[in-house]
Amino acid sequence: MELYSDDYFMNEALKEAKKAFDADEVPVGVVIVADNKIIARTHNLTERLIDVTAHAEMQAITSAANFIGGKYLNDCTLYVTLEPCLMCAGALYWSHLTRLVYGASDDKKGFLTISETVLHPKTIVVKGILEQECSGILKEFFQKKRN
Repeated sequence: MELYSDDYFMNEALKEAKKAFDADEVPVGVVIVADNKIIARTHNLTERLIDVTAHAEMQAITSAANFIGGKYLNDCTLYVTLEPCLMCAGALYWSHLTRLVYGASDDKKGFLTISETVLHPKTIVVKGILEQECSGILKEFFQKKRN
């Protein structure tokens, strides 16, 4: 795997998803990258924080903005294991994110089920990176919940 590739950084997001899985959170992980350096990494925290807005993307946006010292994520790429929901896509719009890369699609709650224009017009979207791995951890989590 090439260093600094989409696969490399998605694998880092998957590490975060595994932390969420182990904490009994929906296993979604995120890393935000600027200049080939991870500046934020997190996972879903909705159960731990008892907060429906504590999605991995929301936590990562705040962390990256604090790291940068400003509210805009210009020249940043967000890697997330699952297609963002509408709430997270809206936050990504306001952050002026340059690139969004996600693994698994969310045909029920993903932002693309609502509108393709939710993100900032300059945001580049890349889908399906390590899709099987990203969807696999989600399937395993929900299978475990059903048993």
